[in-house]
Amino acid sequence: MNGYLMYGLVILLLMVSYYKDRKKTKMALLKAWKSFENILPQLLGVLILVGIMLAIFDAVLISRLIGNESGWLGVVFSALVGAITLIPGFVAFPTAALLLNSGAGYMQIGAFVSTLMMVGVITAPVEVQYFGKRMTLMRNVLAFFFSFAVAYVIGKVVGGL
Repeated sequence: MNGYLMYGLVILLLMVSYYKDRKKTKMALLKAWKSFENILPQLLGVLILVGIMLAIFDAVLISRLIGNESGWLGVVFSALVGAITLIPGFVAFPTAALLLNSGAGYMQIGAFVSTLMMVGVITAPVEVQYFGKRMTLMRNVLAFFFSFAVAYVIGKVVGGL
């Protein structure tokens, strides 16, 4: 129901915008379409990859690797995978939801998403060019360890600890 309400609100506001200034509304829609076209290849690639992974790994295996019962070992595994994976934020959260529905634990997903967003092993070479080796290493190490604090808090709040 909330989805229909949001779509209805967006359509209503789009009509108001179109009524106020047709040219700007058309330009905004064109820019939005161009942004969507730029994001689409990444989005499709990651969704296909996650779909294949979920087809190969059943819920029992996912639950064993990164489920509640995996404990801190699963949190470490999830944090390592998140640190070396390069997934845009708009794909990370739906991916986390898919993993949760397949048996992953909240602490493990918390560590995965937080390292995914904050630690950049893949992007470190670019970051070194701008901030230097010391700052890049320090930022990534601190962010990596902070993800364990995030996982701990999520575990306490959700009750997975």
